[in-house]
Amino acid sequence: MKQLPLEPRRGGGRFPDFDVMAHAGNWDAATRAVVTDRLDAPAEARFFTETEMATATAMFDQLLYQRQEPRVPVAGRVDKRLADGQTDGWHYETMPIDAVTWRDSLAGLDSDAQDQCGTPFAACSWEDQALILQAIQDLGAKPWHGFVAEHVWGLWTRYACTAFYAHPAAWNEIGFDGPAYPRGYKNLGVDRLEGFEVRDARPSDDPLADGR
Repeated sequence: MKQLPLEPRRGGGRFPDFDVMAHAGNWDAATRAVVTDRLDAPAEARFFTETEMATATAMFDQLLYQRQEPRVPVAGRVDKRLADGQTDGWHYETMPIDAVTWRDSLAGLDSDAQDQCGTPFAACSWEDQALILQAIQDLGAKPWHGFVAEHVWGLWTRYACTAFYAHPAAWNEIGFDGPAYPRGYKNLGVDRLEGFEVRDARPSDDPLADGR
């Protein structure tokens, strides 16, 4: 059954009702096609197994605090990257290639969950998942399932952020108006907005706003 395109969430509290896709007419055709493709529901997994996909989805929801729909389909985007061999082009010498590390690290995450909760990671409660991940992050440079814990953490968060912030829903949350080409920018300067840009509705939430 063909899945319908996902409806990206709007800008939320800081950029109410902002929708970057309303600017799509200002992008060139190639850019518009690339961005619009990211709205489609992910196809069936080509790299992850069903179990790995469930584990990865739960982990990404934790890392990005996605607790309700609509969610950015991060696991699907990462699956596509790995299936297509689109890595960052490097890896720590302590780790195998990304494809191997992803499979082994997700297995390690499920192993921790079985030890602590008696279930796979995806079946643990939200609170237990958070505790398991926090314990891994707290290990720092110590070993974890044959890896350096902070190196695995870096792999997870790097892929998570790349997939999340490539999606229009994330652009809505940060008030990003999309690709500048070919429209461009002319009103440059601190706190100077273009006519098509939106102002932060809650600037006091920014920890840098008062110089901290």
